[in-house]
Amino acid sequence: MPTEQHRPDLRVAVIGTGVRAQIALAIPRLRPGAAVTAVVDPSPTGLSRGREMFGDVAGFSSHTDLVAAGGIDAAVVTSPDDTHVDIALDLLEAGIAVYLEKPMAITLEGADAVLAAAARTGTPLYVGHNLRHADVVRQMRAIIERGEIGEVKTVWVRHFVGNGGDYYFKDWHADRRRTGSLLLQKASHDIDVIHYLASGHTRRVVGMGDLMVYGGITDRGGHQDELMPEWFSLDHWPPTTQTGLNPVVDVEDVSMVLMTLDNGVLASYEQCHFTPDYWRNYTVIGTHGRLENIGDTGGGEIRVWSRRHGWQEAGDAAYPIAGVEDGHEDADIATMAEFLDHVVDGAPTVVSPLAARAAVAAGALAAHSLRNGSTPQDVPPVPDDVQAHFARLDTSKEPSRAD
Repeated sequence: MPTEQHRPDLRVAVIGTGVRAQIALAIPRLRPGAAVTAVVDPSPTGLSRGREMFGDVAGFSSHTDLVAAGGIDAAVVTSPDDTHVDIALDLLEAGIAVYLEKPMAITLEGADAVLAAAARTGTPLYVGHNLRHADVVRQMRAIIERGEIGEVKTVWVRHFVGNGGDYYFKDWHADRRRTGSLLLQKASHDIDVIHYLASGHTRRVVGMGDLMVYGGITDRGGHQDELMPEWFSLDHWPPTTQTGLNPVVDVEDVSMVLMTLDNGVLASYEQCHFTPDYWRNYTVIGTHGRLENIGDTGGGEIRVWSRRHGWQEAGDAAYPIAGVEDGHEDADIATMAEFLDHVVDGAPTVVSPLAARAAVAAGALAAHSLRNGSTPQDVPPVPDDVQAHFARLDTSKEPSRAD
């Protein structure tokens, strides 16, 4: 651990040393004077893994021990979703700036509790919706802002989660007590992007879904103290041959939601965890045309159709997608840089805590809908005092809101 004579200007703790903890590796490079000085994980294996990633840093088995020890300015929370609320509340009350991995909570009540604590304490809160920094999303937003497809009226998203069996059904993600649903845990990325592209937030949802494949697989267990890269293989195909699933599997492997936004835009999202391919397809239709991405990482393309004609694969304009060719490491780095700039300099951010709450609201209520006969669910408003607090912050990079 750094000595007092060489104390970093910004001392950061990483809470939860699973796969997502790697987003903190870039901190010293992104912000000279900042350093990870502590890791938190309840398991000895996790603590050892944290020190392998970040060096000779302090280790704690609980976030409460970290808070009690003091000496931390900010924390990157990458622990399982069901732990987010309790950890964030304690950190915010202690005045420790929080990077909270998405989703910020697995229930709307939890998200509202976190927002209320941030508003009451004034402690910086940032939620890591990194997909807003992906080149495919930034370019789609730019196309819309340039007016190439006119006023956005509807957004359709299809998510082919080809790695779903390995990514989400062999550990805690498969247990709805830990995740709520994959319409929240996984889809909160894309629900937030829908809101970003449409400049609105969901006010009503209807969900449908089922556990169609993985619920019938009886080979369970065997991955304690392991992380996803240790069991992942593209050879796990077809999906019905998967083995070693989580002991509890009760989240849907196919789900979909219809959304009405507060500015009148209509949107839909579909997710399947047993497709052979893995990518997201966005279609945005406006009053003067539509856009669609073919591929969602470097090497893909965004196409725009802006004239009347029959079927035309090429579109009327095309924009290459830059960035990494697989995953979202570049978006992760940009997200972490934005968090550090926000904490140290008060810089505005591309995503606000209110937007993160909107993603939780849509995902959580969609799951409630699909599990209760696809009944429509209305999103309750943010309390006035919380809304006023975040409205006072500089969120000039957040899209305009409907009244």
